[in-house]
Amino acid sequence: MLNLNLSGRTALITGGAKRVGRAVAIALAKAGADVVINYRSSSREAEELVNEIESLGRRAWAVKADLSVGEELEGLVDDVIRTAGPFDILINNASVFPETTFDEFTLNDLVNSVKIDAWAPVFLGRQFAQKIGKGHIVNMTDSRTVGYDWNHVAYHAAKYLLGLFTREMAIRFAPNIAVNAVAPGLILPPEGKDASYLEFLKDRLPLKRIGNPEFVADAVLYLVTSEFITGQVIFIDGGRHLTEVSIG
Repeated sequence: MLNLNLSGRTALITGGAKRVGRAVAIALAKAGADVVINYRSSSREAEELVNEIESLGRRAWAVKADLSVGEELEGLVDDVIRTAGPFDILINNASVFPETTFDEFTLNDLVNSVKIDAWAPVFLGRQFAQKIGKGHIVNMTDSRTVGYDWNHVAYHAAKYLLGLFTREMAIRFAPNIAVNAVAPGLILPPEGKDASYLEFLKDRLPLKRIGNPEFVADAVLYLVTSEFITGQVIFIDGGRHLTEVSIG
């Protein structure tokens, strides 16, 4: 029987102050979890989210760390444990989305994307396994990893790598840690763009509509309460991964 109660559990969400991360944080708090919000520069949004979670009767903390900076990444798990105590849910949500075409992307573009979107999740996962030793990890990947994204090549490559790491982490961290991924599709436009960015794509989807962050949060909630799922990717994309995904 499905049990979505997270009472007594604590979650760390990287890049959790805004957008999909924010929706995930609220969903976990409503299910009973205490929540640590990692942020890089969105201090105001992080504090507002902490206040909102506390208004739900849960504890919450904001912890600053730039995951592209080695020392800050390496210290994050210890900082969270000092601040909030041990946590048993890790949501690797932090991401960068630079416009990098296939013909023009550089090694530096690729390295910067891999640092945030692939290396940080696997490093934090290893720290979680070593210092906590049990619980759930959910990595946030992208439905475009089954196709091509010619306008965001570095991002696409990093997310593809994260899919590989998800499967490897599921094997290496078993049996006490379950590792899965959620792959959103057309959920929110990139920062700086409006809804029209997605509107022209939605008719390509089998379900013919755009999703919302709560759909992604529901999938995360399902995975962190599951007892017998690991190494899986749940696509929250209206079927986009079943069709052509080369534009975005």
